[in-house]
Amino acid sequence: MTNQGGHTGTVKPIPVVFHIGPLQVHTYGIGLALTFLFALWYYTKRLRDNGYPYEWVNASFLWIIGGAVVGARIVHVAAQWSSYAGNPIQILEVWHGGLSSYGGLAGGLATGLWLLHRRAPSIPVLRALDLLAPVLMASWALGRLLGPQLMVAGGGHPTTSWVGMYYADQVGKRLPVPLFQAFDSFLVFLCLLAIERWQTRHGGPTGLLLAAMTGLWDITRFYEEYLWLATPGHGQPVEVGSAILAVIGITAAIALAVHQVRHPPAGQGSVLELALVGSGQSEHSSRSGGGEPGDDPPLRTSEPGPEEPLGAPPPAGDPAPGNLRLPDLAGPQGAAT
Repeated sequence: MTNQGGHTGTVKPIPVVFHIGPLQVHTYGIGLALTFLFALWYYTKRLRDNGYPYEWVNASFLWIIGGAVVGARIVHVAAQWSSYAGNPIQILEVWHGGLSSYGGLAGGLATGLWLLHRRAPSIPVLRALDLLAPVLMASWALGRLLGPQLMVAGGGHPTTSWVGMYYADQVGKRLPVPLFQAFDSFLVFLCLLAIERWQTRHGGPTGLLLAAMTGLWDITRFYEEYLWLATPGHGQPVEVGSAILAVIGITAAIALAVHQVRHPPAGQGSVLELALVGSGQSEHSSRSGGGEPGDDPPLRTSEPGPEEPLGAPPPAGDPAPGNLRLPDLAGPQGAAT
């Protein structure tokens, strides 16, 4: 890497802008486009693998991206209104940067849920969000590497540590926060996969992955903002919002998991319950079916079950319903004796 303008100048380890003829292309824009395409592929795959309709995602893709960009811009402008009040036309200049991650997530989710309701109403909303949670974390990890890491002023606080990197339009070495965020998000992604295996094994509960993602991701968002991005000594909206969402998400995830363990679905009792049921069935079998050799089996006096059509012959070896077992008066081949 070369220092442009001396030790105090701006260092660009990777070009943040390049030209294709008269067209100016932002490197981070390409990275974010690749991230969106990855999210599209991964979510479609998860829907298909779980037996849900997935064609609607391809048809909704551009609408969801549009909703995410609009939401990201609205939240950013609202949080930084003093910077735009004097020249409102800058609100439309998205190419200069200024997108809120929370706003993008909210806008994309709102658009996606609306299209889910219209185009795939057979998919339960919470189930769709559970399937989406790992996709969001994997995409967020990739997006940090291909987005903010390659954009103007993408670094965190100044540092002299060996981990410091140079970023465009930032003086000196900076904490590589996008790399930290990518690592944190990937860890959350692995945790969600482990929770999903537990969820599948226990038959639920629906909404657990969404709650876990909200709690775990916002924990990382809080300490990333507090330690590496925010102005020291000043409570930022992202810090406060992350702390609130982290508490809500973790509390909801724990409550759902505890309820699932205490009240499992029918046929999926706890290990202790299954053991007790099994021992009870064995004892019942020994009392009812374990008599002396030669004893007749118990009489069948019940009516046919719902699976048995009326008038159907009884199973082989079973007496006719409501009748006593009679001695066999026929020979081996059914001839009269």
